[in-house]
Amino acid sequence: MQVDLDELIAGIRAAMDYAVPEEKRAEAEDLLYIYQDDRLALVLLHEFYHFLPNAGEDWVRDIQQLNCRQGIFLLALVTAQHRYVYLASDEGVEFHGELGDGYIATELLDFFAYENVQDFIERSRGDEVTNYEPLRLNVNICPVCRAATGEYHALGCVVELCPWCGGQLVHCSCRHDQLGVDSIDSEAQLVKFEVLLEERGRIPYAPEQRPSFLQEDWELE
Repeated sequence: MQVDLDELIAGIRAAMDYAVPEEKRAEAEDLLYIYQDDRLALVLLHEFYHFLPNAGEDWVRDIQQLNCRQGIFLLALVTAQHRYVYLASDEGVEFHGELGDGYIATELLDFFAYENVQDFIERSRGDEVTNYEPLRLNVNICPVCRAATGEYHALGCVVELCPWCGGQLVHCSCRHDQLGVDSIDSEAQLVKFEVLLEERGRIPYAPEQRPSFLQEDWELE
């Protein structure tokens, strides 16, 4: 069961009592207020304040987005003297050291399409780095599956559009029509349907797809 947002915030504040210098508490609280409705940011802040990388007083001034792909974010927590790199997704967060150390795992370089460590460091200090925006406000990220603009949705995402009729893929009858079935009941059918989608030409996420209202329990049947 996922931890309630209020519980995360309470846990962060409790840890702040030990981690944040008194004169910086108001600024740390300001950042917490910005992300009070964003689970990913709250989990990240909770991780930081409970396991301070340098085992001393410290506080987060900003959260920067270094990269994002397929719902996985490469983020930097910025403190007074450090930039700590974290991998974050709906599955949780992983600490990947301090940016200044010049180390990042090879699999992350490959996944985020960095040429090498130097390319990662240079781009992480360049103009493409922005502050991480709460996901409910970021129109360039699908609010359900976290696909970025131009990326394919996760199969079954309620936001994905059907390439046959242009409607919502989880609601139109095209998936059944293409397979010649009344319902999709097996993994093999899902795999076959995904192949048909690829052949037809899947429609990647774009900000104009973002719905004003979401019923998050829709499923691909």
